[in-house]
Amino acid sequence: MNRKLIIGTRGSKLALWQAYFVKDRLAEIGVEAELKIIKTQGDIIQHLRLDKLEGKGFFTKELEEELLSSKIDLAVHSHKDLPTINPPGLIIAAVSEREDPSEVIIIHKDCVDLTKRLSLKHNATVGTSSNRRKAQLLSLRPDLEFTDLRGNLQTRIQKLRDEKYDAIVLAKAGVTRIDMDLSDFHIVEIAPVEVIPAPAQGVLAIQIRETDKDLFDTLQKLNNAAVAKTIAVERKVLNMFDAGCHAPLGCYCREKDGKFEAWTSIADTNEDFPDRYYLQSETTEGMAEKIFAKYQKDRKLPSSVFISRDLDEHSYLAKSLKKHNIAIDDRSLIKVYPIINTLDSFILKRADWIFFNSKNAIEHFFNLKPLLLKKTKIGVLGRGSETILRKYGRIADFSGDDLGISTEEIAKEFAKLVDGQTVFIPRAKDSLMSIQNALTAATTVIDMPIYETVVEDNVSASSADVLIFTSPSNVEAYFKENLAEPNQKIICIGYSTAKPIEAMGLSYVLPFSPDEMGLAEAVFGLDI
Repeated sequence: MNRKLIIGTRGSKLALWQAYFVKDRLAEIGVEAELKIIKTQGDIIQHLRLDKLEGKGFFTKELEEELLSSKIDLAVHSHKDLPTINPPGLIIAAVSEREDPSEVIIIHKDCVDLTKRLSLKHNATVGTSSNRRKAQLLSLRPDLEFTDLRGNLQTRIQKLRDEKYDAIVLAKAGVTRIDMDLSDFHIVEIAPVEVIPAPAQGVLAIQIRETDKDLFDTLQKLNNAAVAKTIAVERKVLNMFDAGCHAPLGCYCREKDGKFEAWTSIADTNEDFPDRYYLQSETTEGMAEKIFAKYQKDRKLPSSVFISRDLDEHSYLAKSLKKHNIAIDDRSLIKVYPIINTLDSFILKRADWIFFNSKNAIEHFFNLKPLLLKKTKIGVLGRGSETILRKYGRIADFSGDDLGISTEEIAKEFAKLVDGQTVFIPRAKDSLMSIQNALTAATTVIDMPIYETVVEDNVSASSADVLIFTSPSNVEAYFKENLAEPNQKIICIGYSTAKPIEAMGLSYVLPFSPDEMGLAEAVFGLDI
């Protein structure tokens, strides 16, 4: 490439960072470039809601016109802002590595409530113009109020400082790239498996003319093929639903341990409870089509679900099931009893970490009125335990919610983190020792049974289409007197719960996360 390239970009600080990033990458491969700033209608028109602009070329049209007229050689875009079909004559020649696609909630410190999910106070006013974010956040916190938010990142942050909102939601990628000082706010990061991001969020796209073959070949040195492969699934899902950037649709695909995983969240409107689906595959081939098929209106869903614990009617799973008029048979098949009445404060002072492997462990521990030091850190298996922990005014310092189905994998990561420290594990009597067994020899373990479970006798069978089991004890109680009906589907929280099911020769499904959101995904994904 022996010509100097002209890079077209919008003029915001973030857009300029992105353009300079590409310019520097080009310099690394010996290609000289300069920037040309181009204003788009989206930059000029600030009075309309974002969902009235996105998906209609308001942030890309002028850049693309300059490309087609050869006034610039390439345009740099946030990939999530691009329509899924390029204008005739233009192509995406390369994509960047993916910045973390998580969302961040930036909260005024006087609007923080650590006892609530997302750490937002009751009825907080949240600034966002994304229907996707609104639908998903409302499913977690239906009390939240939403107000539209426009402008570049600096403008949005200033509006928060001016107290026009209690909190705002931004993509972590943009905040990270321009290194904003947010030390005067409380920051909550939400993993992309919890609030599912926009397709291709965190990725830059380099757009060129289709006829510019030499430039295409040169840009392959910058192209991240692995990222291109996973976001192709996300973008195809967006395309198959014929949804623009304003739609309440999130899709996130990643490769992990040689397999591909995808999460999808779709709602009819920004106030509708979203349907979530998790898919694991050996290949990306056909993933988008499988996702699309799950959301067809004529697909048969279960008519009834049994779950082996009491289910709050306002809980995530209950709302997900009720949306589709799925009857719920919820009953715990075990009784739980405390086996100690007090905790030695000396033990708590010694512990660097406390690890909880269940909701019951958290509740029984805090019922003992423990005197916890502020320096003591807390680890949990996943989001369900995190939510219970918040009720006691504590936030987990470690959670396995992004690590997958395997408790063993979570245990391995936790073991690395606490190597050489002292870990206190309050647990059920006779519970499995997955976490304890994974800890290193250099780690001091204080292992203490604080409650026990007793299975119920004479448990009646359920004729529900789906049986959800939440612990090995519940499996034992149910199958003591009952058999599974031929067409019943079984969902188990975790491998330990699934083992006795497996031993009976029954098939089962494991949700990605051992919480109500994971269970909702698993139920929605079943073929009945």
